[in-house]
Amino acid sequence: MIYTQISFKLDPDTAENREILVAMLAELPFESFDETDGQIMGYIPGDSANLNEISGITAHLPFRISLSDEVIPDQNWNEVWEKNYFKPLLIGGRCLVRAPFHAEYEPAEFELVIEPKMAFGTGNHETTMLVAEQILDMDLTGKTVLDMGCGTGILGMLASMKGAQSVTAIDIDSWSFESTVENARLNNIFNLEAKLGDASLLGDQAYEIIFANIHKNVIINDLPLYENVLKSGGKLYLSGFYVHDMADVKAKAESLGLLETGYKEKNNWVVYSFEKP
Repeated sequence: MIYTQISFKLDPDTAENREILVAMLAELPFESFDETDGQIMGYIPGDSANLNEISGITAHLPFRISLSDEVIPDQNWNEVWEKNYFKPLLIGGRCLVRAPFHAEYEPAEFELVIEPKMAFGTGNHETTMLVAEQILDMDLTGKTVLDMGCGTGILGMLASMKGAQSVTAIDIDSWSFESTVENARLNNIFNLEAKLGDASLLGDQAYEIIFANIHKNVIINDLPLYENVLKSGGKLYLSGFYVHDMADVKAKAESLGLLETGYKEKNNWVVYSFEKP
């Protein structure tokens, strides 16, 4: 597939400004984002993008942005990933994340095979690692699990491997939905149901464990919906934000009656846990 790459240069270029930009662009048809030291790149399917619409959104942000676009021709994305990005990854010393094309790797207690394509959800980001490490330390036998912002499905699939009775995986991104379906099939996981959409999809089904690895603003906005479907005594694990964001998240969670139970930090990113009485 052909993609249009939109490159964003921020001034000032800070972690918080990058987070704000990606959150603002989430409603546009970007399939994925990548980051370098100098810029953020977003990828839209096809050979054209509405730069006026993108500029109209970024013009209202409290920092300066310059953008450029480039058409990326159709190519073998597995080959690109194998050469440039995706190497076998061991999480927590117990969970190996690899692609089907990887031929050399050390066996591990748990093994997740991920078809990368154009995704950036291969477990390398601190938040994915943090939540995955949390899952590795949990006994999920017989638990009902919700994975919000599932991406490639890594966390939901690992929860299934750890004994979850059922897993619901939700993402607003169509590529993420399709990727989760494909990866669950690739890993012979049949108790995971993927859904395309946002937290408005949450209905009558209740969960004992909820993982939400999204942006801070989305989490704070959707926390009432998470609390509503979390069973009494259930655990909620939130990630996708920085240590300095914890106070805002805690204030919202505690206003809903959720109790703080701890957090873990990696390179200033956190996974923050709460319990419903």
